[in-house]
Amino acid sequence: MTKINNQESNAPLIFSTLLETFPDARCELEFHTPFELLIATILSAQCTDERVNIVTASLFAETNTPEGIIALGQIELENQIRSLGLFHNKAKNIFAACQVLIKDFAGQVPEDVDLLRKLPGVGRKTANVVVSNAFGIPALAVDTHVFRVAHRLGLAHCKTPEKVEEELMLIFPRERWTLVHHLLIFHGRRICHARKPNCKECPLVGICTEVQTCN
Repeated sequence: MTKINNQESNAPLIFSTLLETFPDARCELEFHTPFELLIATILSAQCTDERVNIVTASLFAETNTPEGIIALGQIELENQIRSLGLFHNKAKNIFAACQVLIKDFAGQVPEDVDLLRKLPGVGRKTANVVVSNAFGIPALAVDTHVFRVAHRLGLAHCKTPEKVEEELMLIFPRERWTLVHHLLIFHGRRICHARKPNCKECPLVGICTEVQTCN
């Protein structure tokens, strides 16, 4: 396959190839409500979705509302999420976010990225994940996998997640933003690993800008 330097020209090929490779690409955090997804996404920082799902299955069986978290108490919340790492800060942020949700949003998770970012512990990536997966609003969250894969495939060149998000949003049509997010994550988790990418199995190896790093 001939390498093309024009990232915009490569975008349709990358999208169709990844969609064919990962037709089941989706959010792998398990949730039933926007609030559950919000909490699960906060908990997923520096942790696998698989591990988060184990913890949230138990937590959400006990409580899955802001009011319930407040009633549970921050100390007990820490105990419930202790195995995830960074549990103290995560519990602190979740508890504070629940207080804001109750005070300012009648206990409901807002559908707006800017409003979500007013919640403690919620950055742009988390807000984008929530609005896109819980409310069906097109958004392109950039986590470590999206950031890495986008650079390797020549889709992005900027050095911050926010700027990479802007680059990807310009390349792909709005209706594909959420799916592009999931496709790049699936590719990053299953093939294009950070340290030892599995280039032999990569369907896009011919346009990878860092193929020389693969062994």
